[in-house]
Amino acid sequence: MSDKSAVHHIYDGIEEHDNRLPNWWLGLLWTTIVFAFGYWFYFHVAEVGTLPLGEYKEEAAEAAQRLADNQPLSNETLLALLKDEQLTGGGKQLFQQNCASCHGVEGQGIIGPNLTDNAWLYGGKPVDIHKTIAEGAVAKGMPAWERTLGASRVRALTAYVLTLKGRNVSGKPPQGEPEQ
Repeated sequence: MSDKSAVHHIYDGIEEHDNRLPNWWLGLLWTTIVFAFGYWFYFHVAEVGTLPLGEYKEEAAEAAQRLADNQPLSNETLLALLKDEQLTGGGKQLFQQNCASCHGVEGQGIIGPNLTDNAWLYGGKPVDIHKTIAEGAVAKGMPAWERTLGASRVRALTAYVLTLKGRNVSGKPPQGEPEQ
């Protein structure tokens, strides 16, 4: 019997020794405990990191947005966008950044036509408005915004322009054909 281990008890001729655990095993144990505490604090207490479920939800939302962007355009789908206040709010911000210099802050028309009256140069149906924003009217000085902004932002911008329609803010006189 060695000095390193002491016999605790003997049962049926089997000796049970008190052996010290190896240092490498103890190091792994304490490293795991410290890591678990750090992980818990980082993700659950401080909420600095994103857990896998959160990442999944973000990716699912992005996939749903891509799917929505690929839906065929129709007057009904574009009019349905008016119900989403977050989307029209984003469209308003895009309008202020990109369109207000020509169409005015309220869409009353400065260089570009008045967007609040009943007359439209390229059609006043939602699909026509979307097409004009996306493809532009280069002959009239309107750029094609879909290349710059992307499809989802053009839809948001279209939704906001549809909210301006029919407000009749005084500004530039009507241009184009009255919408039927």
